[in-house]
Amino acid sequence: MSTVNSGFKVLQPGILSLLQDAGRFGQHAIGLTTGGPLDKSSFESANRLCGNPVNSCAIEASVGGLSLEAQADTQIALTGGDAVLSINKKPVASWQTHTIKAGDRIELGFAQHNTRHYLAVKDGFKVAEMFGSASTVAREKLGGLDGSALKAGDIIPYQTQNTAALPQFSLDASNRPDYSGDVLLRVVLGYQKDHFSSLQQRRFFTSEFTLDDRCDRMGFRTTGPEIKADIDGILSEGICFGAIQIPPDGQPIVLLNDRQTIGGYPKIGSVLSLDIPALTQRLPGTKVRFEAITIDEAQRQLHLARFREQHMRLIQLD
Repeated sequence: MSTVNSGFKVLQPGILSLLQDAGRFGQHAIGLTTGGPLDKSSFESANRLCGNPVNSCAIEASVGGLSLEAQADTQIALTGGDAVLSINKKPVASWQTHTIKAGDRIELGFAQHNTRHYLAVKDGFKVAEMFGSASTVAREKLGGLDGSALKAGDIIPYQTQNTAALPQFSLDASNRPDYSGDVLLRVVLGYQKDHFSSLQQRRFFTSEFTLDDRCDRMGFRTTGPEIKADIDGILSEGICFGAIQIPPDGQPIVLLNDRQTIGGYPKIGSVLSLDIPALTQRLPGTKVRFEAITIDEAQRQLHLARFREQHMRLIQLD
């Protein structure tokens, strides 16, 4: 049995901590973007470890520095980045569930290489939805507790749990994503590829780019050889998740969860959604390359990923 009567008190919000569920879909027609987790795979794993539906509301903590105090018993799991999780000053393992008692302090250190962390709680955080989602998009002042990032003093509500009755699980290391090394992004070319000559396309797919420090939830910029289209712009049109815009300076931008809903720069293609977490987990200076694939290959990879997710087994802890 569980009741909603308390939650986590935010002692320190960290660099950027946002409440996110799977995202706000079907609202582009009224100008609202999607939001949702930058690393969907880790977000869903955190919820699975807590026995939640995979779209349940969790905390996305970028880089780290988050500090919480529990006001009621529950169960949590942390996945994603490499910052150290501590409970009452004692380091504990990520990618597994932990029992939390009222008064416990949960602290997240700072990431060294992989920056997006997902803190899930049993039954998800109980936050009111706006336009069908609790996801925070600060630019639009939507979602979360008040349309903004978490702040010191906030109370994030969850259901009190009888933790003695809850099993604990971990995710085997073989099923955890590996975000080390350079980033390879698979790309499905779009209809605007015809505005890029064969030379420009070859330059795009054979060159190495560097992740710029101008990266946020709207998009990740890369720097490298200049890529030029034969047009400066297009009539503004809808922008899909992972679209690669080429602005006038010729430096590709991969558009992400909080992207604008329409735009007028030419787009050479779109990154396969499965590859986005490998990009969004990384720090500026990371080397990035692009590889062309067909839409058939993209669909095969998505089907294979879904099969693996459906057959992924958690390890029950003693």
